[in-house]
Amino acid sequence: MSSATGRFTVLHVSDVHATEEGLLYGTVDGVGRLERVGDYARSVGMTPEAVVITGDLIQRGHPGAYASVARACARLEEIVGAPVFTVLGNHDEPAAAASLPGHHHRHYGVEHVEGHRILRLDSSAGSLGPAQLAWLAETLREPYGAGSIIALHHPPVESPLPSLSKQGLADAHELLTVLERSDTRAILAGHFHHPLAASLGGIPVFVGPSLAYHQVMDAGPDTVAGHDAPMFSLVQLTAPGVSAAAIDLRPPQPIFALPITSPSEKAENTTHAP
Repeated sequence: MSSATGRFTVLHVSDVHATEEGLLYGTVDGVGRLERVGDYARSVGMTPEAVVITGDLIQRGHPGAYASVARACARLEEIVGAPVFTVLGNHDEPAAAASLPGHHHRHYGVEHVEGHRILRLDSSAGSLGPAQLAWLAETLREPYGAGSIIALHHPPVESPLPSLSKQGLADAHELLTVLERSDTRAILAGHFHHPLAASLGGIPVFVGPSLAYHQVMDAGPDTVAGHDAPMFSLVQLTAPGVSAAAIDLRPPQPIFALPITSPSEKAENTTHAP
């Protein structure tokens, strides 16, 4: 835990969908948006201890984009002053992704940052599988420091969108069995392209929004629709608990802006703002 703030902060990014050339759907520059996350964080004074990107680093069929993703992650790491960790999603290509830092030998592993343990899992096939679950159980057998954070692409919970409700992790029950009685503080995932907070066996699950496009709720039961609303999340762990906030990379038109001054003036300002 950060000795300066009393909290451990993770900048959670997901679903970049970078392309080799051109813009995804004629609009989305995944690598450019990844770089803007760092600029945004620095401009508002965010000081994360780690950055976790939960999969779909590239758009399916664009393996040549991994070189640009790696460079963008290096720049992001330099800007925010914190290590960047990545996992693979269903759009990723495992063979080509072996060129990424942390993926040379396999696509899952364990990282240790300021007393916390971050476990990167590979759900690119839609499930984890017995071998990876056995590795996870062995890794979690002994507790570590302030606890563990699980990072994977497919959420072990269902989306409330009918069209996405069956698109979560196929072996979620087996994952829960492994995590029972472990020191897991939070599970970070992506894939749904909309933020979601849930609880799995008492463990907080935070599904991050997408950096590429946002899945809207009213597209219909048989339709998925992406809107141009890139977002990422800020997850904070303290001794008492865990919280997450979705952050719009492209803020909408502001309605008001009030200065935060003395306590008495701040109380007066609450009559004008929530």
